[in-house]
Amino acid sequence: MSNYPHPLLAREGWAFIIGSGAVAAVVTYACGWGWAAPVWIFFVFCVQFFRDPPREIPQGEKLVLSPADGRIVAIEPVRDPWLERDTLKVSVFMNVFNVHSNRSPVDGEVKQVWYHPGKFINADLAKASTENERNALHIRSGEHDITCVQVAGLIARRILCYVEAGAKLSRGQRYGFIRFGSRVDVYLPTGSRVKVTIGDKVSATTTVLAELP
Repeated sequence: MSNYPHPLLAREGWAFIIGSGAVAAVVTYACGWGWAAPVWIFFVFCVQFFRDPPREIPQGEKLVLSPADGRIVAIEPVRDPWLERDTLKVSVFMNVFNVHSNRSPVDGEVKQVWYHPGKFINADLAKASTENERNALHIRSGEHDITCVQVAGLIARRILCYVEAGAKLSRGQRYGFIRFGSRVDVYLPTGSRVKVTIGDKVSATTTVLAELP
């Protein structure tokens, strides 16, 4: 898996973009703009949904970067269900207009990957973290353990993760994608200093979520 540079339109969306564009062109030619308008709207939606711009990567050994674009919906002390430890959870909710590439929040090694099938309730709700389809990474960064969990949403039906146990990740490195609207939960060590607040809009990689203790 390569780091930047990469295509500005995520490869996960190429089939959707090319397919909808081709159908729109055929319908326009055969039936006119009136009939083709809904298909063109879907084509434009696919282009904006699957955009995947490069990002500046803040440097700092203890910085935890946002793994996704979206809005902060939770900052709370919780029990990490994957590593069975007390943690501080920060959750980012992605709507269908956000970039949906997921990027590593830290430099580190993937120690374990878990996939759990589940429901597809609104990812903005707290119970989505424990009831929805999800994929979790245990990342060891220096002496710290971070759990980064992709959570499917109301519309999302496909979580894509491209790393396995043993993989080395660099902060900001692209490791997955979720279609179409979702959430990412980051479980941090207790004592981490959070740099965001509920309701903040964040950008993958460029926004610093927290600083490790």
